[in-house]
Amino acid sequence: MILPEPSAAPLRGGPALRWGVLAPGGIATDWVAALHANTDQRVVAVASRSAERAAEFARKNGIDRSYGSYEQLVADPGVDIVYVAAPNVFHRPLALLAIAAGKHVLIEKPLGVDAADARLIVEAARAANVFAMEAMWSRFLPQTTVVAKLLSEGELGDVTMVSADFGSNFGAPSGQPVFDPAMGGGSLRDIGIYPVWFSRFAVGAPDSLFAVGRMLPTGVDGQAAVVLGHAGGAQSVLHTTMLSDTPTEARINGTGGRVEVRTPFYAPNGFAFVRDEERTEFTDATGLRGREGLAFQTTAIAQHIVDGRTEAPEHPLDVSVAILETLDTLRAHVEAG
Repeated sequence: MILPEPSAAPLRGGPALRWGVLAPGGIATDWVAALHANTDQRVVAVASRSAERAAEFARKNGIDRSYGSYEQLVADPGVDIVYVAAPNVFHRPLALLAIAAGKHVLIEKPLGVDAADARLIVEAARAANVFAMEAMWSRFLPQTTVVAKLLSEGELGDVTMVSADFGSNFGAPSGQPVFDPAMGGGSLRDIGIYPVWFSRFAVGAPDSLFAVGRMLPTGVDGQAAVVLGHAGGAQSVLHTTMLSDTPTEARINGTGGRVEVRTPFYAPNGFAFVRDEERTEFTDATGLRGREGLAFQTTAIAQHIVDGRTEAPEHPLDVSVAILETLDTLRAHVEAG
């Protein structure tokens, strides 16, 4: 079989935006590195509650300006769009701050700590007519654009089963926000969102769901096993854990074939399309791997903004809210035991 061509936005040669970063943590470091190494996008400003930390981040990452308050950055006329890279509990207030200043926003996933949080961001962005998106970078990878075409063109037939897992051993809590309920932590929010997103991408919204899991002494969900039911009788079987490493694979099974996404399924790599045991392989030709793939979403966003869009059709805001609604219910199941 000849697979469709990927339709990811070109990494170079398209429109370039001037980005500002709110909260220079670990993910922000990888994100800035991916942008500067692989795209024409440029981070021009960074802000932290600590002026010293912001200045150090700027020095290490070749960023022109640093600020000791978030308010200063969103008031910078030389910033087109703001990336909110703070822990989950700060996504809503920082996104609303940027939106109120008239800035476009890319908000690290999840969009908010819960669906109610996310709805406030969506309402504000739409009222201000600015671009807003949750940073679900996996949706913008070349391999995902090819799988999307296979699904839309009916090459898999009727989807019957989706499976995906994401497990990583986070070690001892030691102050990590993911272990802190006050910071919006937990396995489902932090990494379980990827399998839940993949399920929705592959087979749509669930109409029934169930989860069992394990709560940690710190008060967050440490792992969960999830079953989702979908219209037409399809199921999704998903797993997430912060307690051990898992294969981090994903599959879509249909009456006409299956897709096996290579590990880790959420990052640039490739997949196999299997029909009647004939395997057709796709490998991401860009050579980007791991968190280098964070770059793809940014070039797509730049094109959407230049084209006058305020949402990404690949991952619209209503989908982000719906995913959080699912996560809210799953987390309640785990908390209830």
